[in-house]
Amino acid sequence: MASTIALKQRIKSIKGTRQITKAMQLVSASKLRRAQEYAAASRAYADLANELLARLSGINEVEREPLFVKREVHTRLYIVVTSNSGLAGAYNANVLKQLTTGLRADAAAIVKSQVIAIGSKGAQFVRRLNEAELIAVYPSLGDHPSANDIRPILTTMIDLYKNAEVDDIRLLYTKFQSTVVQIPQSLQLLPAEAPERDEAKVAVVSNFEPDVETVIDQVTIRLVEAQIWQAVLESLASEHAMRMVAMKNATDNAKDLIDDYTLALNTARQSAITQELAEISGGAEALNG
Repeated sequence: MASTIALKQRIKSIKGTRQITKAMQLVSASKLRRAQEYAAASRAYADLANELLARLSGINEVEREPLFVKREVHTRLYIVVTSNSGLAGAYNANVLKQLTTGLRADAAAIVKSQVIAIGSKGAQFVRRLNEAELIAVYPSLGDHPSANDIRPILTTMIDLYKNAEVDDIRLLYTKFQSTVVQIPQSLQLLPAEAPERDEAKVAVVSNFEPDVETVIDQVTIRLVEAQIWQAVLESLASEHAMRMVAMKNATDNAKDLIDDYTLALNTARQSAITQELAEISGGAEALNG
């Protein structure tokens, strides 16, 4: 059995850790509320953008637009949304597992893989891989990202696709459903694909200003921007939720360890007292004898 001094040191250390994990749990809970509100508020905009794309997809000219052109895939670009810090449960691991699966499939199909990492954890992971080329890192979008923060990502991927440097672009992120349910997602950004639509509900658009090519190009870019923006917001909410749950579990485990070590300390103290009493009794009997 460990000495009382060692047990006291362990209890003190665990109490310090419990204070840290409790503080992180409260911070994440506070951030989660706002992140959840932002993610929920922008979903309506993303849905409307998808509906608009469905309407435009019925136009014959759309097949000739650069962002809709489908090519044989020789190079695939992954945009991976992770966190800048750890201690968030399986948040990063789930997304990176999806990335690993995609990279293995690309390697089997002899497809070159490139990665844009949003979050330093994703960049650290990709740097250790031989199967993928890390072409850009955006580590600091913060807890309150703006459209200006994601615009460089959008510009880079649009240019790469229009210049035929990549043939397929996928977005890997975590979708927030509830505090306990977050689902990793793989979304194809380019070539742009319209969602399934009801032909009876799609209105025929006949007039465009200034011209159909410009309208389709600009609307498609805005749609892709909306998808990236929504993915970032969903990922932030998921990160805070998973970190809050992870820190709560760590706090509860620390409390259990403190209880166990406190019991062991009391047992060690009782054993020491019993031994001292036995020694005193033995010494007294020896003197009387």
